[in-house]
Amino acid sequence: MAQMNIDGECDSRFARVREAFAENFAKRGDVGAAVAVTIDGRPVIDLWGGHADKDRTRPWTRDTIVNVYSATKGVAATCLNRLADQGRVDLDAPVARYWPEFAQAGKERLLVRWLLSHRAGLPAVRKELPSDALLRWDLMTAALAEQEPWWAPNTKHGYHALTFGYLVGEVIRRVTGKAPAHIAARKSRGRSESISISGLTRATTRAAPR
Repeated sequence: MAQMNIDGECDSRFARVREAFAENFAKRGDVGAAVAVTIDGRPVIDLWGGHADKDRTRPWTRDTIVNVYSATKGVAATCLNRLADQGRVDLDAPVARYWPEFAQAGKERLLVRWLLSHRAGLPAVRKELPSDALLRWDLMTAALAEQEPWWAPNTKHGYHALTFGYLVGEVIRRVTGKAPAHIAARKSRGRSESISISGLTRATTRAAPR
């Protein structure tokens, strides 16, 4: 295999990261990827390489846009934990305290912290939903409120790949009155900022996050 060209910048202290990134192409069959790290607000790693398509016809560039997948789970969890820090949410309280409809199907004692730890027993909805269900917040949260847990809450762990955002986000929405699928407020470097929880904002539709 030809030597993969890795573009971007990497602080010399993190040379091993650049090496590991290159190894993903040389040894693990990676097609295209990027990695970026900031420390105390300063970029120390910003690398990209490979191709943006499986046929390897489009080079991966600095501004290649990619799916973020579960990266937003951490944002949602951070927002909920900030509400807990502010005393607006009790992680040991039942979810139904903030989201009354959630008490259906034996979930009246299911705790908020179990949503965060993927122990709620709600990784999916059993009933058939429309093909666009994942794009309809109210439909998904109503379906999850009706859903009986797949296992007794807090007895097992199961990754809530497609439901985590709705479960945690609806608690945030009920407490703040804001739609967490769009905007979450945070304090950063002494000023209030807005960050996107899901999807691309108008400011990021032309460039990939980095």
